[in-house]
Order: sequence, then structure tokens, then C-alpha cells
Amino acid sequence: MIFKQLFDQNSSTYTYIVANRIGGEALIIDPVLENSQKYITLLEELDVKLLKAIDTHIHADHFSALSHLRDSLNCVTVMGEQSNADIVSIRIKDNDNISIDGITLKAIYTPGHTDDSYCFLMDNILFSGDTLLIRGTGRTDFQNGDPALQYESLFKKILKLPDNTLIYPGHDYKGDTVSSIYEERRYNPRLQIKSKEEYINLMNNLNLPNPRMMDLVIPKNVKIGFKQEFIENNNLSLDHSVASQNENEFCFVDLRDESEIKSEGMIKNSIHISYSDFIVNSNEAIEKINELKQDKKQVVLYCAHGERSAIILEKFYKKIVNVKHLKGGFSLWKRNNN
Repeated sequence: MIFKQLFDQNSSTYTYIVANRIGGEALIIDPVLENSQKYITLLEELDVKLLKAIDTHIHADHFSALSHLRDSLNCVTVMGEQSNADIVSIRIKDNDNISIDGITLKAIYTPGHTDDSYCFLMDNILFSGDTLLIRGTGRTDFQNGDPALQYESLFKKILKLPDNTLIYPGHDYKGDTVSSIYEERRYNPRLQIKSKEEYINLMNNLNLPNPRMMDLVIPKNVKIGFKQEFIENNNLSLDHSVASQNENEFCFVDLRDESEIKSEGMIKNSIHISYSDFIVNSNEAIEKINELKQDKKQVVLYCAHGERSAIILEKFYKKIVNVKHLKGGFSLWKRNNN
């Protein structure tokens, strides 16, 4: 397995790159915008293809690299369903799985530091974001933070993991790189409390200064943005109302992961060709699309919110002509067809 822990000096942020093998698929957790080219170069050196970029929450101390990596490498962006970021490809919830070739992360919703905070469990490794730090815990005094919720996240979820679970945090300010559930339960000073009330009082009296760029960083990280000028200029969008009223006239292709389909369902009679298939095995996926076009129905690609389908159409426009994408994706379809 490939496992890289990268450190950003300015924000004391840890970023993680994980892949099952050289030449395989990779994911990245909590990437920092200023280090984007460093990540891209490292991915090329490792000969891995970045498929998923994950933020554990909306950050207040650094600019996220999610949109830059998406635009540069066509990767899928992933955040919790509670996030108010404007454009995210996959919005996960508690206990969802995030998978690439040979790697699966289990999402654990851990509100407290912020209301959209998640940790991710990979076998005996926990990427703990800003929820649990080494000999500390994430502050709870902004972005809808709540010490009572963080207490529940820590003591009813995270600290119930096996003692040998390794902790890889989202930050460190002392040079530490890894800990364990056993160590943190035993030696973390913020966890040596006797009640929820004591923890709330502790966290409410830290009196920490705000991150120095918070007022600039949070609005930028919320407005990830996604350019769809190409789609609109080439009339490649299909409105959900037209699609639902004339359903039999279309051949729908679902680009989402199998886990998303299992959780949310799909449009009736859809064909499944995943986004990953397009990125990893593009020639085979394109051939399947062109075969579907022989049925004389309008082929329509869709994903959760319209991001992945738009990327595919722009990237492979000349190879899959006369194909459209479903504006707003399956989430909008589902809201308007229930």
C-alpha cells in the first residue's frame, strides 16, 4: 500500500495520499491549495491516478485544494452531507463507505469542531481530521462548533474504537505524526474529564485566537464553484422536468459509485457506467456509450449533483457526441419525482 503523510508548514495541516498499489487509484484527504502542484507531481511519480479528493470539514485555516485538483485531474470531490460547500460530487453521511481500487474508508460523522466534521476509518487507521488531535481536540468556538456534540463524537464513537487504532490527525503543532486510541484515551489531557459538563466548560474557556485568515478562507472554501460554460454553450444540459415527462425517450447512464446507488436508488432502467470507469478505462466506457446511442434514444449522463456528468462531457465531448447531462443530477430528479 502507498501511504503518504504530507505537512503544510503555514497551517500545520496534515494531508494524506493513499493508494493500494503503484499504477492504481488514489485518494487524498484534506489537501491544501498552495501545495497542489506538489501533490500532482507526487501522484505522477507514484504512477497513481487521483480519483477522490476528500475534505473532513470546511476548513478555516487554509484554502482547500479540492476544486483545483478536480479541475486539474478530473477527480471526484467528497464532503459530508452537512457541508454547505456549494459544489461537491459526493455528499456522504454517517457509516457510508468511500472506495477506490483496493481501499475502503468508512465515514464517521463527528460534529463538534464544526457541524460538518467527519473522521474516516481505514482498517486500523483513523484519519481524525480536527476532531481528535494528538494530545488535544479540535476547538469548538466557531463554524457552528459545539463542545457537547464533540464530547458525544469522542466518547461515544471515536474512543470506542479498538486500542490499537492508529490516529492520523488533520493538524499537529508540536511535530507529532501519529498516535493511537490507547495513547489518547490514557494521556490526552482534554479527555481526562469526568463528565460532559466538565468537557463543555473546558472547551468554552480555551480563549484561543481565531485563525489569522479565517474571514477570507471560510467563504472561499464554501464557494468551491464549478464552471459549466462549456456545457451551457454547447446546449448539453437536459432539464429534469423534460427528462421526467418524457422518460421513455431517453437512455439514462448513472455515473455514481455502486455505494451511492445502493443508498439512494437510481432512475428506472438506467445503465451503470461509473465515473471511475471513464477516468481509468475511458476507451471501454466510451465504446459502451456509443453502443447505447445505436438504440436511437437520447443518451443522458447523470451523477449525484451534475458535476461528474459535466466533467465527462467536457473531457470526452468529441468522442461521445450528441450526449447530454442531467442538470442538477439525481438529487434534483429525486426531489422532484417523489
